[in-house]
Formats: sequence, C-alpha cells, structure tokens
Amino acid sequence: MPPTVDVRALVPSDVDGAADLLARAMQDNPINVAVYGDDPVRRERATRRLFGTLLRTMTNQTPVVALDGDALVGVAGIAPPGTCQPSGRQRLRFVPGVLAAGPRPAARTGTWLNTWAARDPREPHTHFGPFAVDRRLQGRGVGTQVLQWYCRQADEAGRVAYLETDKAINVTLYERHGFLVTADEDILGVRCWYMRRPPRS
Repeated sequence: MPPTVDVRALVPSDVDGAADLLARAMQDNPINVAVYGDDPVRRERATRRLFGTLLRTMTNQTPVVALDGDALVGVAGIAPPGTCQPSGRQRLRFVPGVLAAGPRPAARTGTWLNTWAARDPREPHTHFGPFAVDRRLQGRGVGTQVLQWYCRQADEAGRVAYLETDKAINVTLYERHGFLVTADEDILGVRCWYMRRPPRS
C-alpha cells in the first residue's frame, strides 16, 4: 500500500532535509548531468547547494513538504502569481551558491535557468517545481498525492498552473493531472518541456 502523506508548508527547519531530498532524487536528471557533469558525488553536492540556496533565497514563494508520519518524503516548490522570477536582490543572494560549483557549471546553470525563465508565461499563474519524491518511494503514489493537492489548490483559487521538466516520464505524469505541453526545446543538449494546466471548476 502506498503511504498516505500529509502536505504542509515548508518551514525553515525543513530546508536542509528538503535540499538533501531534492539532490538525491534529482541529481541524475538529464539537465543536472549536463550542468554538473558525470561525477555523481560532485553532482549531488552541487544540486544540494543549488536547491538549498533556492529554498533560502526565494522567501516569497510557498514550497511544501510531504510527510509520512514524521518522515519527509516529498518536496514541491510553489510560486504564487508574480513570484516565480527572482528580484534583483534575490539574484544577488543566489549568485554565491551558483558560483561555488565552478565557472563552467555556473555558466551552464545560468544558461539553463535563464532559458527556462524566458519561457515563463506572461499570464498570471502559479509555478510548480522543483518537485521530487524520496527515491525509495518513487512510483508508490506519493507524487500523485502531492500533485492532487497542488491541483486542488490551483483550482480553488482559479489559477493557471505552469511547470517545466527535463524528463519524458514526468510529462506523462503531469498530463494525467491535466497539464498540456505548450512547447519544448533543447537546452545544453537536453530536451525540456513546458506545461500548462488551466483551472478546473
């Protein structure tokens, strides 16, 4: 039986655990391999730093965690309308964490994130991601529960939902929850998809 999870807002004491979970779950994503290289230890360290910096910097966003009892089993970034792109001050706070990976990964991180940002819809929307489930529990329904919770929140608020992904298998998952691909492109040799979900009454 899949665990039944509780979803709640991320609090400061969750940040380190959330960054660890995101790094373990997403270090092998194609875009992270393209940015940080083939060494899995270095890649996990770099992705942990990236996500920790993101969670600490984007304080106007409302990320959530999924809990199975007291165990953190999922993390999802959620940006309300108007908050998914960093302010000038947030960009400055973000820079040291990106540069710590080295010049080449830093440049590639900039290419990746700036390309995704350029696709950000002009219409008001809630932005979903990064999103990950503990590797031991992937495929057991945790991600589905988080997505159902998120889509319900978007529907109740009457908001368009939007996300990006670099994994084809995720496209299928998101399509099951009402997202549609609006565009795709190659970034650093990796195919990425942009997906939109209109609110449902």
